[in-house]
This record gives sequence, structure tokens and C-alpha cells, in this order.
Amino acid sequence: MSTESIEKPRRIAFIHPDLGIGGAERLVVDAAIGLQKLGNEITIYTSHCDYQHCFDEISSGKLKVVVFGDWLPTNFYKRFHILFAILRQLYLTIMLIITGSISGFDFFIVDQLSFCIPLLNFFSEPRARVLFYCHFPDQLLTKRLSLFKKLYRIPFDFIEERTTGISDQIVVNSNFTKKIFHDTFTNLSSINPGVIYPCVDTENIEHNSESNKEVLNFFKNSKYFLSINRFERSKNIELAIKAFAKSKKILPGKPRLVIAGGYDARVLENVEYLKELTTLCDNLKLTNFTIRGKLIIMPPSTDVLFLPSIKTSLKNSLLQNAEILLYTPTREHFGIVPVESMLYKTPVLAKNFGGPLETIINYDGSNINEATGFIETNDFEKWAKIMIKYYNETSPEIKKQLGENGYHRAVDKFSRTETSYEFVNNLEHALRQPKRQFIHPRVISLFPLVVIVISYIIYRLKFSNWE
Repeated sequence: MSTESIEKPRRIAFIHPDLGIGGAERLVVDAAIGLQKLGNEITIYTSHCDYQHCFDEISSGKLKVVVFGDWLPTNFYKRFHILFAILRQLYLTIMLIITGSISGFDFFIVDQLSFCIPLLNFFSEPRARVLFYCHFPDQLLTKRLSLFKKLYRIPFDFIEERTTGISDQIVVNSNFTKKIFHDTFTNLSSINPGVIYPCVDTENIEHNSESNKEVLNFFKNSKYFLSINRFERSKNIELAIKAFAKSKKILPGKPRLVIAGGYDARVLENVEYLKELTTLCDNLKLTNFTIRGKLIIMPPSTDVLFLPSIKTSLKNSLLQNAEILLYTPTREHFGIVPVESMLYKTPVLAKNFGGPLETIINYDGSNINEATGFIETNDFEKWAKIMIKYYNETSPEIKKQLGENGYHRAVDKFSRTETSYEFVNNLEHALRQPKRQFIHPRVISLFPLVVIVISYIIYRLKFSNWE
């Protein structure tokens, strides 16, 4: 058993599939920055990174990012996404092996896809350890509407469980996900994952004067409700729109609903869902506009404003000046946006399921000294009642107290420092355990050859139009 410690600076590699803008990416960036501040040498390896569509810490060069395999397709005629996601990750891992980079790290932190873990364990240095961060089991993130899809997913589900179990340490993002982990991976019942909550940067709270000025000038002192999510159907954004349409009939003045978040034109669902939401607004007689880029002029008739792919500084200014955050996902395993909202002293209204139950303290009228927002079922009429009551009847003192409570909760429980030390503790734990290897060397030695052959065939076929 190793007696080494990671108290001294270590070389740590993150393996992440697509370094875009989203909750998983936010966690990776925050964890990497936090560990880097503790003196560790950090490199993020990914299959895709668009420096025009990523977090500021990446585009500014604060973190070292290396991309391998972006030339590989992500799908075949909008199908087989998981197959090509695995292929891209394995290709990335093969490049680490071929270039010799794999021997230069003490720890590997892998998230989302676990399929590369056997290769990392087998080809890395004996002292190296692999930590897998499970945001949510991948097999639960896909729909199986046909017999073919069910059969197609069987081997991937089996391999996901097997490769996840080979990790030297497993952590999850909430106690809710921990329960789902045990319910899903029944063969890993003996493993007790650690819990590391995603975090926010509480040391450098951004009050960008330029972005604040942009927001205040744009809205001209009119109030607005805010929803921030990726444009995906699982985010249930229509709940916010329906609740706003219901409450708008009673609310005085002309409050708006702002819907902002991650949007990638390469992702068909993003494109389709934004169109579906604008159509819903039309059907509800809500005048809506979509703005990409700088906020200049908002037509006076605007009810709902769509802001896809906003920069971080603008997002923070929107949070800081919003009336309340509407957080709508139906099965969110954690959800970082409510924590970000609390950090900027904006109360949150969220669905009563999953991660938000661990981040938000519901205000029931008697717990004003600790409450940070509201928890409600997936019922737009009930949401509308809360929005109306908060907007019309809640006193400025209570609103301020809810905001202050949220800020202190974010700082105390979800700081980048807290998360960094939790990673350190779990890496320490992995270091004290024997390195796991459950696959025979003869089998695993075939992996590089298989991946290289498949990659070469795809390259020769030139499926460059699959994006």
C-alpha cells in the first residue's frame, strides 16, 4: 500500500469529451483552477474545444488545454452518438500513450465517459491513480424507444459499468446521484462513492461594471425573471414560459422573462428546442426576440427574450439584477446555476426533485433566517402563484434576507476551495489503495490497434460532413 501523499505539487490530467459551455464543463474548469491554485500542474485533455465557445478561464489561457481527435465525427447521420463519443475518447487516450504523455501524470480525473479508464490504468505509471467523476450514469441519459435501440445499448451499458468499477476512486456530484449510482450499477454495490459538489468561485465574485451597465441600460429599470440552462428538452424551459404567461396577466408594470444559456449550432437539439420555445411563446401570445451578441436595444413590446450562448460576465450581471431565478429541469442531478444565483444574492424557484433539494432551502414563511428560495412541483400554475406572491407581496426586507442567506450558503458549502480540498481528499484515498486492473493484459493490448484501425477507416471515408 502506498504511503505517498499529494500534499506536494502533483501533475494532474483531466479527461473530458467536449470542453464547451455547460454544468459539467463548469465543474471541470473550477476543479482544475482550484487544484492549480494549490500548486498542482494541470492539463485538460479533450476531443473538442472551440475557443469562441468556452469559459473565460479556457479562452484566456489560464488553463492548459490539449485537443486530440477533433477531426473524428461525432455521429453517423445523427445516429450512434455514444459509439463515436467512445471512439473519440479512446483516440485521445491512444494519443496520450503514443506521445508518451500518459507517463507524465500522477493522477487522471475522468468525467462523463468511463470507457478510457482501463487504458489509463494499464499504460500509466504504477504510482498513477484514476478518479472517475460520475455526473450521472450515461445509460440513463438516452431514450430507448425501439427494440433496436435497446439491443444496441446493451454492450455499452455493460462496458460503462465495468469500466467505471475499474476506477481507483469514484465520486458523484450529489447524494441524489449517489443513490442513482447504486440503483443503476448493481454490480458495484460494494463501492461507496464520495460526494463532491460542483462549486462556484466565491473569491473573485464578478461585478463587471461594463456588463452591469449593459444590462441596466438594456432593461431600463424594468424587472425580469431569469432562466439559465442549456437549450435541451430535459431542461423543461417551457415550465418557465407557461408560468410567466400565467403570472403576466396579474403582475403590474411590464416584467420580462429572460431565457439564456448554452447553445451550440452544431447540436441539432439546441437548434430544434430554441425553435420549439419560440413557437410556444407565439402560441401563448408572448412577443419574443432572440439576440445573439451585445445587448443594444430591446423592442418595448418584448415579453420573452432569448439569449443563446452568452458570455460569463453577462450571465453574472443578469443573475445579479434578476428578480428571481426560475430553475426548471425535471431530473437535475445537481445543477450549478441555483448556486451561482445564490452567490449573487438572487433567490431561486426550482422543481422539488434531485440536486436542487440539496442546494436550495425552501422558504415556508417561518424559516427566514436560513431560506434561500422556493421549491415546487412541476406545475406551472403553482409556479405562477409563487412568482406573483414574490413579485407583489414579498417585502423588500424578506427579499434581501433570502438573498443574503443564499450568498452565505454558497460561500460556506459550494466554494471552489471546498471542492478543491474534497478532490484532494479523494485523490489521497485513491493513493492509499492498490491500483485496480481487472482486464487481462492480452485483451487490453488490442485496444490501441482496434482504435487506430477504426480511426483510419473513418478518416479515409472522409465523413467530414457529419457535424
